[in-house]
Amino acid sequence: MLYAAYASNLDPSHMAVRCPHSPRRGTGWLSGWRIAFGGDGWDGPLPTLAEDADSQVFVALYDLTPADEDSLDTWESADSGLYRKVKLSVTIRDNLERAWVYVLNDFEGGLPSARTVGLIADSAESAGAPEDYVASLRLRPCSSG
Repeated sequence: MLYAAYASNLDPSHMAVRCPHSPRRGTGWLSGWRIAFGGDGWDGPLPTLAEDADSQVFVALYDLTPADEDSLDTWESADSGLYRKVKLSVTIRDNLERAWVYVLNDFEGGLPSARTVGLIADSAESAGAPEDYVASLRLRPCSSG
């Protein structure tokens, strides 16, 4: 099963712990989507994806084993219904492939914490995202608390 990570799971070291038997296949882009925030996590709104024809999201792609998929569901609270899995088209070196992502089962809205935004930007940087993409993440509005 091909999984597309777009937030903290972009960080290869996080995925090595969370899904140790699932190799990284590479990186790609989700065109027509943007990173959004919603719901209410312990540190404020949680990352999710929202459709946006003028945007794209950098992703790291992993071939997940069934056991690692179960583990990741637990990490992401998908087994509790917080997130659901959605299959999307990912552009990988000019080719389209289908991969699944986690999408929040809650409303969009609210400012994420500076910690959450920084974690996503650091994770994108460690995954090899282009500098301008990482810079745009770091410039996102966020709450200080």
